[in-house]
Amino acid sequence: MNQTTSASVNSNRPLTTSRLVRIALVTAVTCILAPMSIPIPLSPVPITLTNLVLLTGLYVLDWKDSLISYVIYLLIGLAGLPVFSGFSGGPGKIAGPTGGYLAGFLIMLLIAGLIVHASHGKRIPSIFGMILGSAATYLFGTLWLAFQMDLGFMAALSIGVLPYLAGDLIKILIAAGIGPVIGGRIKSIEPTR
Repeated sequence: MNQTTSASVNSNRPLTTSRLVRIALVTAVTCILAPMSIPIPLSPVPITLTNLVLLTGLYVLDWKDSLISYVIYLLIGLAGLPVFSGFSGGPGKIAGPTGGYLAGFLIMLLIAGLIVHASHGKRIPSIFGMILGSAATYLFGTLWLAFQMDLGFMAALSIGVLPYLAGDLIKILIAAGIGPVIGGRIKSIEPTR
C-alpha cells in the first residue's frame, strides 16, 4: 500500500513558477486573440482564433494545464471582461447560441490533449487528435445551438459547423506545425531541475 501511495504522490507535478508562467502565458494569449472575430452572414457563430490558440497551447502545456488555462479564460469572460468573440463578456455569452462551442472547447482540449501528449507530439496522431477533439466540440456546440435557436440538428449544423470546416482544418494544420516549435522554444528556456 505504501508503494501505491508514494507512486501516486510522485505522479503529481509540483506547482512551479515555470508551470504557472506557462499557464498564465497561454491564458493571456487566449484572452488577446479569442475576441478577434469575423461575423458570418446568417450565422450567430463567428470565425475566431480561439481553437487555434488552444490547440497550439497543447504544445506549451500538458492537457491538464491546458484545461486549467481555458477554465481561467472562461472565468475571466464570465466575470464580464471582453475576452469572448467580438470583445464580449459575461454569462450571457455562455448562455447564448455560441455557449455550446465555448463549453465544447473543454472536450476538445481533453481529447486532443490526451492524444497529442500520448503520441509525444508526433504530427499525424496529433492532427488526428485535434480533428477528433474538434468534432466533439462541433457536436456539443451544434446541439446547444439547435436548442437555443429552436432549430433541427441539420439546420444548426449547416450554420454552426459546415461553413467553418475548411478554416478549422487550416488552424489544426497550423497548430500542428507551429505548436512543436513554440513549445520547444519555451521549454528550452526553462530552468533545468
